[in-house]
Amino acid sequence: MGSYDAAYRLAASDPEYFWLSAARGISWNVFPTQALDSSNAPLYRWFPDGELNTCYNAVDRHVLAGHGDRSAIIYDSPVSDSKRIVTYAQLLDQVSRFAGVLAGLGVTRGDRVVIYMPMIPEAIVAMLATARLGAVHSVVFGGFASAELAARIDDAAPKVIVSASCGIEPSRTIPYKPLIDEACRLSSHKPAATVIFQRPEVTVELGQADYDWTTLMQTATAHDCVPVSATDPLYILYTSGTTGKPKGVVRDNGGHAVSMAWSLGNVYDIGPGDVFWAASDVGWVVGHSYIVYAPLISGATTVMYEGKPVGTPDAGAFWRVIQDYKVNALFCAPTAIRAIKREDPDAKLLAQYDISSLRTLFQAGERLDPDTYHWATDHLQVPVVDNWWQTETGWPIASNLRGLEPMPIKAGSPSVSVPGYNIQVVDAEGNQVPAGVEGSIVIKLPMPPGTLPTLWGDDQRYIDSYLTTFDGYYTTGDGGLIDEDGYVYVLGRNDDVINVAGHRLSTGSMEAIVASHPLVAECAVIGVQDQLKGQIPRAFVVLKFGADIDPAVLEKEIVKSIRDEIGAVAALKEVVIVPGLPKTRSGKILRRTMRGIADGRPEPVPSTIEDIRVLDDIAPLLKGKQDS
Repeated sequence: MGSYDAAYRLAASDPEYFWLSAARGISWNVFPTQALDSSNAPLYRWFPDGELNTCYNAVDRHVLAGHGDRSAIIYDSPVSDSKRIVTYAQLLDQVSRFAGVLAGLGVTRGDRVVIYMPMIPEAIVAMLATARLGAVHSVVFGGFASAELAARIDDAAPKVIVSASCGIEPSRTIPYKPLIDEACRLSSHKPAATVIFQRPEVTVELGQADYDWTTLMQTATAHDCVPVSATDPLYILYTSGTTGKPKGVVRDNGGHAVSMAWSLGNVYDIGPGDVFWAASDVGWVVGHSYIVYAPLISGATTVMYEGKPVGTPDAGAFWRVIQDYKVNALFCAPTAIRAIKREDPDAKLLAQYDISSLRTLFQAGERLDPDTYHWATDHLQVPVVDNWWQTETGWPIASNLRGLEPMPIKAGSPSVSVPGYNIQVVDAEGNQVPAGVEGSIVIKLPMPPGTLPTLWGDDQRYIDSYLTTFDGYYTTGDGGLIDEDGYVYVLGRNDDVINVAGHRLSTGSMEAIVASHPLVAECAVIGVQDQLKGQIPRAFVVLKFGADIDPAVLEKEIVKSIRDEIGAVAALKEVVIVPGLPKTRSGKILRRTMRGIADGRPEPVPSTIEDIRVLDDIAPLLKGKQDS
């Protein structure tokens, strides 16, 4: 029995033993005697009688163990032309003093703090300082519009907002204070105070309830860690793209700390002193889990990159960062690799850098198409590992566990169920389907530690949203299949399954075929309304840099590929070349918004100015070639 098989079987047959053993990887004030509390099923809780502090696990214990001089954060910001390294000892000093700042503003255990920050180390300091007090942080992506921020303020009801004077994009600077002021005007809840970190690119005038970060820190008194129950919330993270009242995913302290420590070593093969770079933003779940908490809890070094590592100014930024900081593992969305491939299809820039420190490239956030997988594998000469998870789960559901037992990699699959997750594929009636048959991907309850125990302030909404479609299962909302070897294939969101003349077809399968065209850098296939067939697929493609082809020829070639591999039933007849695709910062394509524009339906607009600008460019094309 291999290491993976043994771990998977043990987590399934004896979760008490498995997860209490894993819990020894973190420091507790009171070690739990019980792993799973199922007394209020389907609302499960982990380590109910344990007590700990997450900030202590991420910072203090490493300094106390004599590792204060180890690099905790490597900050690299081409957009502000600045770099710095923060050691664990320096991080402890900053976090403990900013915890004193928050305490001085009235923040206590259980209070909420909204953090609206760019990608700067102070964002991590604010998160850890909040956790140090036993309070609950809610990080909002620095770039969300005021209405989005206001909705989160109303739901979380924070005592304090922590922000910066501005965010910096490659082409412009975004002042944050006007966005915060407007959000506070729109929200019913009024925070007591706002702390602003003034950046030299933009300084703002402070109001009556505003405080300057630097001024407060000059006289701040360090605050000790406050022990909390393992089931107390650590943070609230609102899912992107929600309408109406946002859904606040809750992460508790105990289960989260255990899953972060276990996953970084076993899934990502990263340990103390290794350098890990998750090329995301702290405003998203990847940033929470693998920019901040997992690396720091594990005593590793995390890279915090401010800016876009692909596109302008050059496609070699990824390789430069890996070379400069001896990065051991890179985690990014496939979109980033496709963008690099578009600008540098033959990887000529790669040859200019020494990336010999890189052991693995991890991909997540969207489906890793086979063409991108093969390009990265061929040029990087390291394992390219897909891993699938969600904001709700907080850590991988399926992956190739590089630290536990590396497995053969199959293009198009994130490999196998991570120990603790029981993944199944079911039909519309909830019956498990045979291997190789597509259906809805579900997870048998209970899910492992670190996954969401509920939604903030709304247990019933959590149950209704995730647990009622299939009794006894968490509904992921994704469709796919499991092959004979147990490898999971995630083919896309179930709402990306379209109905063409009574035939249910996955747009994810079509995208994989479109993306395989040698001149296509990235693509999206969406279903649009059709009077005859109900829905028909329409492909939107971004060409590789320098590609020169007659659009009619490209369309003919792609349509033929779809017919050859799926059949005429797919009915894909339109291929539209666009300059770019609208995405979230984590790399997910805004397909729902694209569908809404294509069909002329009112849909939620993107949350960031950047997304709106991209959509303005392609909106005339979304309605098809004839309309444009």
